[in-house]
Amino acid sequence: MHPFSLTAKLATAAFLGALTLSPLPAVASEPILPSPLTQPGPTAEPSVPAAEAKTDGGEAGTADTAPTADPVPAAEPTPAPSASSSEAVTPKAVTPAPATADAVPPKDGAASVASPSAADALRGRGNAHMGQGLERISATGNAQVAAPLLSQQSSTDQFGGLAATWRPAGIQGMDVSSHQGYVDWATARAQGSVFAYVKATEGTGYVNPFYSDQYGGAAAAGMIRGAYHFAIPTTGSSGAEQATYFVRNGGGWSADGRTLPPLLDIEYNPYPSLGNSCYNMSAAQMVAWLRDFSSTVRTLTGRVPMIYTTTDWWATCTGNSGAFADHPLHIAAYGQTSAGLLPNGWSSYAVWQYSSTGPFVGDSNVWRGTAAELSAFAVNSQVQSVAGVAGPLVTAAAKQTPDIGNPTSSLVCGISEGGCYQNYQYGQVHWTKATGAHATQGAVNSAWGKSGWEKGTLGYPVTDLTCGLKNSGCVQSFQKGNIYWTPLTGAALTLGAIDGTWSSLGRENSKLGYPTANEACGLVDGGCYQNFQGGQIHWSAASGASATWGAFGRAWGQTGWEKGSLGYPTDNEVCGLVNGGCYQNFQGGKMHRSSATGAYITSGTISAAWGASGWEQGRLGYPTSNAICGLVNGGCLQTFQKGNIYTSPASGTAITAGAIDSTWSALSREKGKLGYPTTNEVCGLTNGGCYQNFQGGQIHWSPTTGANPTYGTIGAAWRATGWETGTLGYPTSGEICALTNGGCYQNFQKGQIHWSPTTGAYATRGVINSAWGKTRWEAGTLGYPTSNQACGLVNGGCYQNFQGGQIHWSPTTGAHPTSGAIGAAWRATGWEKGTLGYPTTNETCSTTTKTCTQKFQKGQLTWTPTRGVTRS
Repeated sequence: MHPFSLTAKLATAAFLGALTLSPLPAVASEPILPSPLTQPGPTAEPSVPAAEAKTDGGEAGTADTAPTADPVPAAEPTPAPSASSSEAVTPKAVTPAPATADAVPPKDGAASVASPSAADALRGRGNAHMGQGLERISATGNAQVAAPLLSQQSSTDQFGGLAATWRPAGIQGMDVSSHQGYVDWATARAQGSVFAYVKATEGTGYVNPFYSDQYGGAAAAGMIRGAYHFAIPTTGSSGAEQATYFVRNGGGWSADGRTLPPLLDIEYNPYPSLGNSCYNMSAAQMVAWLRDFSSTVRTLTGRVPMIYTTTDWWATCTGNSGAFADHPLHIAAYGQTSAGLLPNGWSSYAVWQYSSTGPFVGDSNVWRGTAAELSAFAVNSQVQSVAGVAGPLVTAAAKQTPDIGNPTSSLVCGISEGGCYQNYQYGQVHWTKATGAHATQGAVNSAWGKSGWEKGTLGYPVTDLTCGLKNSGCVQSFQKGNIYWTPLTGAALTLGAIDGTWSSLGRENSKLGYPTANEACGLVDGGCYQNFQGGQIHWSAASGASATWGAFGRAWGQTGWEKGSLGYPTDNEVCGLVNGGCYQNFQGGKMHRSSATGAYITSGTISAAWGASGWEQGRLGYPTSNAICGLVNGGCLQTFQKGNIYTSPASGTAITAGAIDSTWSALSREKGKLGYPTTNEVCGLTNGGCYQNFQGGQIHWSPTTGANPTYGTIGAAWRATGWETGTLGYPTSGEICALTNGGCYQNFQKGQIHWSPTTGAYATRGVINSAWGKTRWEAGTLGYPTSNQACGLVNGGCYQNFQGGQIHWSPTTGAHPTSGAIGAAWRATGWEKGTLGYPTTNETCSTTTKTCTQKFQKGQLTWTPTRGVTRS
């Protein structure tokens, strides 16, 4: 077995490094329809591999004559070695192939080169040994051209430049054939060889003449040993025939703990007369021959044989078949510090033949595991190969899914997590120890493939495809998510937090229905989203995954989705509110809807103010618009069923509702004299009244007076009276202007307040107010009040100053104005404290006599144009 050219052999020096015995990747790449496996190649000469190795000991003068195909007459099967015997059991009825005793090399314990006479005697049958092809390719470039005679022990270097004394870490072993003759087994054991394989047979016409001595000598030295057969796979010699010949002539096995399983040496054809390197067999014929040999060995011994080969020969002559991954692998690879790329189907080897030039006689090998595992391997208690476990399960999974069609590739193992897969006409079956074997097919399989197969976001399938869902849907679950499919939506993946949210909503039976696309990421703040029939699910690290649909979904979309003022949703829609309402929270606010109002957003201070009022259960009800900004002084407004919320940088945020809101509206709201509200409405005033502060004043309401504003100097004057608890009570009108001299007034329950630019604002009330009214208010002789009413006069009297006079009142006289010359004359007497007392009538004048008269408690004052004021 030597499939390397000299050039390739030398190239391996570039790969020298630290030795590793860990599993290597499988030959095949990820599954891609159609089958990613290489199709069986032609039966012409194989290409020279880059780093394969030779196997058995150095050849002692080889020949190109094929062994005879005549089978040895049937004999009793060779009994398996006895577990109780310390000596090797010599195969029964073995006839040495060489015709003369001259073919036997001297028993010197190190003969790896036969003498020319021995080589001549061996020529014609039994001339091949493990690794012969590798040696020939290395030396001549052709596995069917004999190599020059080499002394194994004289070689100072292995192929690729490694020292002949180099050995990889691990349990060491060796293999020999007739080329080594009598072997000094004790020395080999002392050098560290723990196990050995001995060539027993070749084809159906050759038995190693040194087999008994070599097999028994290895056992006597304390080695675990086994037998190998050099295969001559031709159409004229079946695998079953050669397997039977092998087992009957030394290839038996016993679970005695000292016997290795039978070994099949399958490599390059060393005999040109038998065809090309693949014996002129097609890949399919070669695979069938190997299966025939293996099945027969298993029937006769109870164990499948270990297969010795090279990666290049296997790819060339079996079409890179993965059908034997349940067999232990004995891989040949020289001149490199690891076993390299393994044949298809195997994720690891059992034995690696790493040299034919030392450190041991024959070929040098290393067991991949521990000594305990080697002992277990000998008694057939080794862990079954991955392919051996996966194969039957993959086949069973395919049978349970007949729509997947027939296999289009062999089993491929060694993919992620130690998994295996096999391609079929309409899908694949994947297996891992953790997930089991499950088929994927059709659109679901294609969607999984686009996601990266088992290396992608979903990992391996953990269930089979399940159909019969709503609207003829199907689902298949994977390690990290699911794939859903319907005729209408096609196939889409759901995974992670988005899948979890969809699941909590009831999956395809929810308002969202089926996914219509895969998850898409790269949104603001690293977010992702996925579209569904009835809406979307959005996710970000800060917000988690939440769904939007219906009116909320549309309204959120109009804001700019996650890029808008609301950001991402932080929970799903919640319903069951007053009047059949629903709400949903977002990073930047909330959204509420009802059957009567539609869906609207609240955020920031407006949302906080609404929440403080009791949300939809409060006095405002549901929002009827989104926030409207761009008002005076940077203000914003949001309308609700029963009122509004206004906000501005200067005024803050406040609610307006009911009669107060209506009154404010009549005053042009924020554009009017009152400006923005600075507080919410406050109730609990006298007589069940309420008020609300604004930037420019107040609005007060009571059940009897309604809502009226007060502001400016009239408002200040009213405040000075004690607001609604003072002498005037509540306002009963708004401020009314356009009076004489640009004046204004406002009515209250118990009087008025009048204002003019020259007089300011003063209240009039009670009988004094009535008396002033009789003079025609500000348009009469008195003009505007210039002070408020003042009491505490003589006999409990009160008075109030006006522009044109005064009005005095006492309990006994009532209220009467005084003005002009009569008023001045009364003042000169000392007002109400003087000799006249309080006025008891208003001033009366006669147009005919041109006189005016006014009576007082203690007299009368009369005025004439000629005499002035006189007292009587």
